[in-house]
Amino acid sequence: MKRLVLPVILAAGLGLSACASLAPYGAQTGPNGQGYSEQRIESNRYRVTYNGVGAPGPVADYALLRAAELTTSQGYDWFEVTQRWTDGRPDSAGGVRPNVGVSYGGGSYRGPYGRYSGSGVGVGVGLNFSGPSATSTSLEVVMGRGAKPDRPEAYDARGVQEALGRF
Repeated sequence: MKRLVLPVILAAGLGLSACASLAPYGAQTGPNGQGYSEQRIESNRYRVTYNGVGAPGPVADYALLRAAELTTSQGYDWFEVTQRWTDGRPDSAGGVRPNVGVSYGGGSYRGPYGRYSGSGVGVGVGLNFSGPSATSTSLEVVMGRGAKPDRPEAYDARGVQEALGRF
């Protein structure tokens, strides 16, 4: 019976973590839902946010993809990220994440019948079944027409759509 417990627990944890993964790309449907949203700041300046679950990398890519789509839909050719915020832990990819702890201790005792001493070693193993955590990336972008500026945070909107549009 003991041999069945660990595989059942691991299978349940993996099943739960698979349920809470990054949803298909799309607009945010509710205040706490996954997806993109944007806010117009000026005629050529927007704040684009993508809320997702899991690792920050794919969520940031989705935010860039939405910025590129918004840029072309507004008649612009390129965009530049002027500010970037990411909310989420780097290790938030989720799933069953094991951790191991090792400790050592010792002591002595002088009693009525002599001196006694001892030492011990402890090993603990923990599994995190909480699943992936929420991650959000917000970009403030300025859009422009013509040739893309030669700056590291400037992106060709159609190039980003070609590269990231295959999710």
